[in-house]
Amino acid sequence: MTLFVTFEGIEGSGKSTQIRILNDVLKLRGYDTVLTREPGGTAIGEALRDILLSIGNKGMTPLCELFLYASARAQHVGEVIRPALEGGKIVLCDRFTDATVAYQGYGRGFSVELISRLNDIATDSL
Repeated sequence: MTLFVTFEGIEGSGKSTQIRILNDVLKLRGYDTVLTREPGGTAIGEALRDILLSIGNKGMTPLCELFLYASARAQHVGEVIRPALEGGKIVLCDRFTDATVAYQGYGRGFSVELISRLNDIATDSL
């Protein structure tokens, strides 16, 4: 079975707990799963995560932040998500494009249309 499920929500809402529970249940039932997160999921993505979440980078412009999230996502899709899906696995991802719409779109004021186009490019239309 090929399936891509993302978990979205505010910090502390239980995403990480619920995704681990689902992953454990699916594995017990014999499904091949990949558990991943954004930003992150790859060595490059984790390095970008450190940059994005570092208190020392408070001076980062909103546009830079948006592009870093898109960059991390492009690497994540190309290196982890798409190959797993093509291999017939179930991919469970802690945050994905909806988080960018919420935080950079509604939170930072970028147009949802712009974010949608950028996500489409970064995910190669996944």
